[in-house]
Amino acid sequence: MPDETTLLADECAAEASAWLATVAEIASGAAPESAIPLLLLTTSQIQLVGARLGAINDIVLEQRFEDDAGPDTDLDPLRTGLAQLLSEVDEYGDVADPVTSPEPTTGSLSNDLAIIAGALTHGLAHHGAGRTTEALWWWQYSYLADWGDRAAMAVRVLQTLLAHLRLDADDDIVGEAEFDALHS
Repeated sequence: MPDETTLLADECAAEASAWLATVAEIASGAAPESAIPLLLLTTSQIQLVGARLGAINDIVLEQRFEDDAGPDTDLDPLRTGLAQLLSEVDEYGDVADPVTSPEPTTGSLSNDLAIIAGALTHGLAHHGAGRTTEALWWWQYSYLADWGDRAAMAVRVLQTLLAHLRLDADDDIVGEAEFDALHS
């Protein structure tokens, strides 16, 4: 029977793999009309994984260094595909740090999602090599240091975009749709 650490690492790896596959499919442009809702759904799900990692005690490595996970994955095709797909809505307003530095800055959904992909892929390399503690340590550390913030911002921007798409409709069209729905 696997221990709790191995079970958590396996669950995180499965969720990370699913997120990466979904985002890669979306970035390919296969279904642009559903890109924003699907990105919102899948990024919200990976945020839950990160929140679990943030809520547990710190994972401590047995050694004082991280084993080499191998070469970094080339994320430029993913970033480029997302940037092309989201070209009109990719950039957004942000703040450097809402707690310590509320200075205005800008962000990019394609960059945020690529940062998340890089962190998840790095952890998956450790997991695939059988280093479950290192995988969990990496996912937890990088969630707290970087990708958790980028996931939270991406979810906020995607939810706002979806709200604009769904709610900023022409009043006459909405009225006709409501009439048709009530009288059919």
